Amino acid sequence: MPRLSESMAEGTIVRWLHASGAAVARGNPLAEIETDKATVTFEADADGVLHILAAEGQTVPVGEVIARVGGASATDTGTSTTPATDPAPADTPRTDGQVLAGNDRGARGSGEGPVTGAPGTAAPGAVSGAEPGPARVRVASSPLARRRARELGVDLTTVTGTGPHGRVVRADIESAASAAVEAVGARGTVAPLSRSRTQRLTAERMVRSNQDIPAFALTVDADVTAALDLRAALAAASDQVSGAVVPTLTDLVVAASGRALRRHPHVNAGITDRVDTPVGYSRVNVGVAVETPAGLVVPVVTDADTRSLGAIAAASRGLVGRARDGRLTPTDVDGATFTVSNLGMFGVREFQAVVIPGQAAILAVGAVRGPLMTLTLSCDHRVLDGAQGARFLRDLVGFLERPHALLLDAVLGKDDA
Repeated sequence: MPRLSESMAEGTIVRWLHASGAAVARGNPLAEIETDKATVTFEADADGVLHILAAEGQTVPVGEVIARVGGASATDTGTSTTPATDPAPADTPRTDGQVLAGNDRGARGSGEGPVTGAPGTAAPGAVSGAEPGPARVRVASSPLARRRARELGVDLTTVTGTGPHGRVVRADIESAASAAVEAVGARGTVAPLSRSRTQRLTAERMVRSNQDIPAFALTVDADVTAALDLRAALAAASDQVSGAVVPTLTDLVVAASGRALRRHPHVNAGITDRVDTPVGYSRVNVGVAVETPAGLVVPVVTDADTRSLGAIAAASRGLVGRARDGRLTPTDVDGATFTVSNLGMFGVREFQAVVIPGQAAILAVGAVRGPLMTLTLSCDHRVLDGAQGARFLRDLVGFLERPHALLLDAVLGKDDA
């Protein structure tokens, strides 16, 4: 199982794109793998014959073998080329909630210390029916049963298996979930809600944030009259430039955030899993929260401090499209140093976003009301104090209220060349 994001500890095989025994070439897509951030495609790194060792639907820790690409004979691997529908669970302990060490120079760039322990997966919860720690209980269960248990919120340790040798199978999980439906008076009945792995891991990460991060919020209003006028002028002129992408208001916020972060390096920072003191990031990479059918994902506009407004708009459009189509790559979701979440399109006036572990702050963008748009900066008090956050917001608002400054970087030669 490859590490497809900095915070990935395990992955779920959504589907294999070739049958076991098929010849594949280096660079061919092999499988779709669901990580803690998105569903991404994993490619072959060598030519040969594919021998599949892990079934679709199976959740596997990073580093555990899921397939081999090698000689023509499946027997070379010592393993059947076709995994059983309900293979026995592996004895390899999971690494729930742990980020393995990597190169100290990650997508965020170098900082005051090692920074690859980026926003990690959330604190382990009821994952595959096992609790972390030395007294961990392993329940014999099929991969499909474990996946269904996570979706339905069923504790595997409470389920009696009806499969071979008492193994828990999918039908046992669904029966247990049905039995859990109970009458609750005036509320009617309750039943577990199905959640995607992305939604489950997002929830776990947010719980971790609320438990570990002493957050505070600062709120300001920005007069976006000039920003909207600039956008309208660019839209009117766009037909004169082939392939031009008109920036959205979110693009303007991302560009303004990038410039403000360059001025305020303490905001472009965080506390990582591997370092318990704040570290600064050399690159300014702004994540943009995007709603998808599978849940919330955060693709990343890299180098938002030096890219032109047009380049940011083009990058953002591509990222949002791939996110909604489920085609994000590992590089699309890695390395965010700051995040923007915009709920203004839903009419939300203002809100407080939850700080993502590994980042010092997140910006919540509300709806435009008249000339004003409300911005709320949630900050990690271990990294920032109120005055630092306020100065950052002051410069951010300045860029939005005088947005033509966002066009000057290309003139000054600071584009993404």
